Amino acid sequence: MNSAKLSLDIEGQRHELDLPVIIGSEGEKAVDIRGLRKNTGVVCLDPAFGNTASTLSAITYIDGENGILRYRGIPIEQLGEHSTFCETSYLLINGRLPNRGELEGFRNRLTMHSLIHEDMKSFFNGYPSTAHPMAILSAMVCSLSAFYPDALDATNTELFDITATRLMSKIRTMMAFAYKKSIGQPFVYPRNDLTYCANIVNMLFSVPCEPYHVDEEIVKVMNLLLILHADHEQNCSTSTVRMVGSGQANLFASIASGICALWGPRHGGANQAVIHMLERIHASGESVDKYVERVKDKNSGARLMGFGHRVYKNYDPRALLIKKAADRVLSKLGIDDPLLDIAKRIEEAALEDSYFKDRRLYPNVDFYSGIIYRALGFPTNMFTAMFALGRLPGWIAQWKEMNEDPKTRISRPRQIYTGHTVREYVPLDDRE
Repeated sequence: MNSAKLSLDIEGQRHELDLPVIIGSEGEKAVDIRGLRKNTGVVCLDPAFGNTASTLSAITYIDGENGILRYRGIPIEQLGEHSTFCETSYLLINGRLPNRGELEGFRNRLTMHSLIHEDMKSFFNGYPSTAHPMAILSAMVCSLSAFYPDALDATNTELFDITATRLMSKIRTMMAFAYKKSIGQPFVYPRNDLTYCANIVNMLFSVPCEPYHVDEEIVKVMNLLLILHADHEQNCSTSTVRMVGSGQANLFASIASGICALWGPRHGGANQAVIHMLERIHASGESVDKYVERVKDKNSGARLMGFGHRVYKNYDPRALLIKKAADRVLSKLGIDDPLLDIAKRIEEAALEDSYFKDRRLYPNVDFYSGIIYRALGFPTNMFTAMFALGRLPGWIAQWKEMNEDPKTRISRPRQIYTGHTVREYVPLDDRE
């Protein structure tokens, strides 16, 4: 085994350590510091874990410098062009592409488990119409634990397949019901004659009083959007799912925690922040060129949402795929939307500006996904819920991988305490 020699001089005490070096299948290297505190009494401080690998994983590979994203070794470009969301979900969860029979069986199971218990409809009625879909979605997913008590035992691997299938299937229905509740329309039940993504579109946009045609082009774009969001290594929400799951919390509870973590504007809410930025520009009447100039002024407070990425220092490979889809969908729908026009002009201005090119600030997947969702008619507060739906198979795969690893321990980060040293309790009457 490779090792790294570490010499530490801490308060006059010398420590010489041989630390194992872990080498990943793509040549990534990590120094294993698990024995550091035991041998030296010190820990590493790495706020936001920017330089810390929390796990070994065989699910997703990212090379941010070169703009590479692969699910189980398969490039995202190939999956985006040839695969469906159901097939990609099977790949992530099971580690390989299914054969024809396996894929058909997986699709059939998703179809047969799409209904939610009728008693759950009363939960939706308890929320105000102003409730954010993410609040409802996280609560509904967690409440599945009450309807399927056998799934509470996270160590029962025999129940994993049926539990994961139920979750993947029912989350569409719960999300659609949450949306219908927010706009005051009746719930639309899933249909067994529709595909996974076609059912999503139908439950969201059809109404019982008139026929609705599911546009196959929209279904195709929906498949692509969900595939591109299906997993992205150890991000905020995925790490949350793993951390909660490390305590042997059941799959429903662990995924509900991931939904809550995804909610924030720095994570899953980023595509929503893009639309808010476009709305502010439109309402102010400010030109795109002027706004872009203000973005370059650090003192202006203006930010260019949907550009740049924590991991990618090159063009986000997902953005390249989704940009083509955005152009295709906007052309097909023939939508005249001033916000979409502003978005196009911002994209053109930023891609031609050396300020952004030198800093490698390219449009990311959030910039284009928000534009597409708006063009399809989604209200802004549904964008993050759609992100959660896409990320679900990745969360499930990560939970499964962690739960099947016999070396998994409960996550318990350390801290460096910076508060008061010991002090005495002062009785209430003696306090100033």
